Amino acid sequence: MRRVVIIGGGAIGSAIAYFLNQEPAEEPFDVTVVERDFSYTQASSALSASSIRQQFSTAINIEMSLYGIEFFRRLGETLRVGDNVPDIGLVEPGYLYLASPEGVDVLRENHATQRAHRVDVVLLTPEQLEARFPWISTDGVALASLGLSGEGWYDGYSLLQAFRKKAISQGARYVQAKATGLQRSGRMLTGVELDIGDPIEADVVVNAAGAWAAKVAGWAGIDLPVRGRRRMVFSFSCPDTLPGCPLIIDTSGIWLRPEGRRFICGFAPPQDRDRDDAPLEVDYRVFDDFIWPALAARVPSFEAIRMTSAWAGYYEMNVFDHNAILGLHPDCDNLYFANGFSGHGLQQCPAAGRGVAELIRHGEYRTLDLSPVSFSRILENRPLVEKNVI
Repeated sequence: MRRVVIIGGGAIGSAIAYFLNQEPAEEPFDVTVVERDFSYTQASSALSASSIRQQFSTAINIEMSLYGIEFFRRLGETLRVGDNVPDIGLVEPGYLYLASPEGVDVLRENHATQRAHRVDVVLLTPEQLEARFPWISTDGVALASLGLSGEGWYDGYSLLQAFRKKAISQGARYVQAKATGLQRSGRMLTGVELDIGDPIEADVVVNAAGAWAAKVAGWAGIDLPVRGRRRMVFSFSCPDTLPGCPLIIDTSGIWLRPEGRRFICGFAPPQDRDRDDAPLEVDYRVFDDFIWPALAARVPSFEAIRMTSAWAGYYEMNVFDHNAILGLHPDCDNLYFANGFSGHGLQQCPAAGRGVAELIRHGEYRTLDLSPVSFSRILENRPLVEKNVI
């Protein structure tokens, strides 16, 4: 029985642990998941806005999220453990991208790619946008793109726990410890060092360490271009309701969506202020100085909003091209990478989890070819350009 040690017990690591032993007829793996904090206080899986979309500009991201939405729709039965049927509260109101006149050509190009890959999406003129969502202002909007199905949001922490509990029911062992190093013999890793005692022997090691993945790779002498980048989420209330409100990506770069009776929103800071490993603290001035004026300009009802709470979490940002890095590096024969999702990890964790499990078991992808996000593109300086990064 091959011993697999997964460093990182968030949604990605737990999805891999689940898929490794999903099929009872196949030879089982001895799976150990090393997770630094079982409370997941700083885990991206718990702090994410937890959304899923197909409105990407690259085929591989579209295919991974199409796989993800189908998995989420049947998740309750797939990940049930006895009488415990998990519910992640999936809803599918869609994503709404608003384009300024300068962004119309890119929006049309993305639309053509999406339609070619079976995405249920439609372009709307400002007049059509107003007719569908009368509460929105179309000032500065030249064209919009709306997902009609397969896009929405869910409870990311519940998703993580569903994968975790199912993996444990299949024999995976979770160890609360901090990985501190890798043991290596030639081209092979032989174990994972911990801060709580003896190393764990391993035939296969998986780096699913999220925002801390570069440090893990460094223990094997591999440069992984993944950094922890802080993202803030603000929650606010509004006296008015917005019927049928999707997740909106405004021309300003701000995103917003309903969350129960309230709303949440956020934005990607300018690159010159997007620092590595910034403290997970909220800068409340951002809401008053930038976010609230833009929200009120887009939705007049938001003139009367009140911020109710806020939090910060890390994107595990692939600073090379903002896309996932999956599979092996040529310098090590048994260290698998599942990193750099750049905000797409939760929606792509079913496809990534299955894909990495297939690589470990069969040496190849069998369900979905994820080779476009292999390490080779980084080593060959071939960035996979995704135009729709939030």
